[in-house]
Amino acid sequence: MAKKIRIEVKDFIDDAGRIVLTPIGTVHSPIDEKSENLPFQSFSSDVEGTIELKPEFELGLEGIESFSHLFIIFYMHRNRKVKLKTVPLLEEEERGIFGTRSPSRPNHIGVSTVRLLSREGGKLKVKGLDVFDGTPVLDIKPYVPKVDLVQGVDNEWLVKKLDKINSMDEEQRDRIQRHLRGE
Repeated sequence: MAKKIRIEVKDFIDDAGRIVLTPIGTVHSPIDEKSENLPFQSFSSDVEGTIELKPEFELGLEGIESFSHLFIIFYMHRNRKVKLKTVPLLEEEERGIFGTRSPSRPNHIGVSTVRLLSREGGKLKVKGLDVFDGTPVLDIKPYVPKVDLVQGVDNEWLVKKLDKINSMDEEQRDRIQRHLRGE
């Protein structure tokens, strides 16, 4: 018989229409503001770290080991900027924030896709982090290609930009890192 545990989760919409969420855990990673190489997307990251769930949520991890990749939904707690338009990295033309991957969003919610390396109790060892140490985790979902991989997506401009970044020399990458650190 399945073990039933009652959890009091304090997520709600208040009278002013604000959504209040309870983090389920925390990211432990070597990435901080002083890091030399800040990954700017999880696909380009080899950074390993741990997602540690609060004990009351550990039961929710049962069966997660059967997935190789996970979506980590998190709150970008270190970013206080909000912009509705921005100039994306390596571009000159301004775009609306919802047409970019910029962290300066109205709700500071981020999503990363990581590889699950192992699970030990309420701790998930993962690879591919692009998230600061101490980041609050809001949710974890398994990546399921049949459901999550959309065919025929038109994002050629972004693919070209990512290819350009991958082919850059060290000096150009250093310039990007300074930009990411706000220098």
